[in-house]
Amino acid sequence: MPNIARVAVGGGKKKSRCSPELAPLRAPAVQRWAGQGGPRLEMHCSASALSLSNRGPDTWDQPIAPATVSRKPPRSLPYTDLKPALWREYEEILTGSLWIFPTRYRGDGHALEYHGNFVPQIATQTLLRFTRPGDVVLDLFLGAGTTAVEAVRLGRRCVGIELRADLVEHVRQKLAHAADQVALITEDATSPALIAEVRSALAAWDREAAQLLILHPPYHDIIPFSHDPADLSNAGSVAAFLDRFALAAEHGIELLEPGRFAVLVIGDTYRSGEWIPLGFLCMERLRALGLRLKSICVKNIEGNEIGKGRATPLWRYRALAGGFYLFKHEYVMIFQKKDVRRRGLERGSQ
Repeated sequence: MPNIARVAVGGGKKKSRCSPELAPLRAPAVQRWAGQGGPRLEMHCSASALSLSNRGPDTWDQPIAPATVSRKPPRSLPYTDLKPALWREYEEILTGSLWIFPTRYRGDGHALEYHGNFVPQIATQTLLRFTRPGDVVLDLFLGAGTTAVEAVRLGRRCVGIELRADLVEHVRQKLAHAADQVALITEDATSPALIAEVRSALAAWDREAAQLLILHPPYHDIIPFSHDPADLSNAGSVAAFLDRFALAAEHGIELLEPGRFAVLVIGDTYRSGEWIPLGFLCMERLRALGLRLKSICVKNIEGNEIGKGRATPLWRYRALAGGFYLFKHEYVMIFQKKDVRRRGLERGSQ
């Protein structure tokens, strides 16, 4: 059926209705036309949809040629190549807050070789959501290099901070083929010297700040990672752990570009018969440092036998006997550094 705009002729002001085919062309602007001796006509279709300049009252019922619509290119965001209008094309990108990964991804340099590394899927999701190719990711607790491996695979760059020199050397050898994309620093993330060391690495890439901050600290003393007193897993109390974590995070936030995002991967602990909400305690420290909380995602814990041991039956017994539940989740919390120079950025990320 052709596109037809019909108007009932009679006394007084009349309002037209666009056909369904023209409905997408509706515009806020109102076109008004008054025929000679006829009623006043108010058009709510855009001028590109209907043209009445050469039409008299006796021709309103005639077919109108479909308008040519110029479509704007999909809106882009300043921190990612993903375009919201093309959301149907991003089936692999998670947008819900429950992250279920049946198994740890192994391949492309990823392996379960260290009891402190998070699953590569976390790095994949956050790097694709919050960085562009060529951006710099700063990881203050690099471990065995999951973030660095995924940054190289996705065409990003990584500055990795790690306290243990043996792990730094391990990552260096593993990524020898991409030495121009990775800067590895053996350092305590709470050290005042860290700022200058990271800035020097950034300057080599002609950058002044990182575009994404990754924070995956030890979950306090669940797993001891070294005998170094500076290791957060050796903190004498939860309060001491939180103070040192906040100091490291403060360094990372200073090195993060305004308006960009930070990712906290953290789990809770259990001590003296009580669940310690370590994740939320760390979250509050980051908020106190000025970061804006954007999302709390809950991820399942599966397949980390090196870290959790193979004693599942024993732990089931302990849970039943102790009146508690076993840890089967951890948190991936997303924060944004405020940018007073570009107030519209956080609106674009929602």
